[in-house]
Amino acid sequence: MARVAIVTGGTRGIGAAISTELKDKGYQVGATYAGNDAAASAFKEQTGINVYKWDVGDYEACEAGIAQVEKDLGPVDVLVNNAGITRDGMLHKLSKDKWDAVMRTNLDSVFNMTRLVIEGMRARKFGRVISISSINGRKGQMGQVNYSAAKAGLLGFTKALAQEGAFKGITCNVIAPGYINTEMVAAVPKEVLESKILPLIPVGRLGEGEEIARCVSFLAADEAGFITGACLDANGGQYMA
Repeated sequence: MARVAIVTGGTRGIGAAISTELKDKGYQVGATYAGNDAAASAFKEQTGINVYKWDVGDYEACEAGIAQVEKDLGPVDVLVNNAGITRDGMLHKLSKDKWDAVMRTNLDSVFNMTRLVIEGMRARKFGRVISISSINGRKGQMGQVNYSAAKAGLLGFTKALAQEGAFKGITCNVIAPGYINTEMVAAVPKEVLESKILPLIPVGRLGEGEEIARCVSFLAADEAGFITGACLDANGGQYMA
């Protein structure tokens, strides 16, 4: 029987690439999204992947959503915590609302989703929890104290959970992408991209969503059971820890 995967924020950008890659590898995939119905509908029509709308920052919404996914597809074997937002600003100007919004979507959601699938994974003695962090969670980024803090939080969460889950056949890992060719990066002015960003990337280009997706499918595989508590940096050499 095919393994079941949930990808949060799985209908656009990196998440869409991850959902598609996992489907191509034979997984039954449920892709969540928060609000863009048109994009989700187009993604479902294009890929045949089941899409589910709920707020991953809301514990009760996650509880109901996961129950529906498991009813439709079966128990969750692989969780990809990909959903994320930015609300940038220098700390001395950053509002509490912007801090809370980023923490809720980028970090609280990881607790919500993982907490609700971990007991089933422990009972079945198999699980893969893969969280998408960021280069900015590794090195920090001016104007992103909220985003950097949330993405760095995934590292501590993952290392702790990796220890808890290891003897139950559950691995927990992080992927930290650098600058990836998504809608968000495409919105950066060309002159800024060419003068401020690309020169910092040794390989001389942006990454592609499919490259991050292949990292996920590698870590999700049954054969990756000896890799846990790790952070896979996929940033073109821009930051080397």
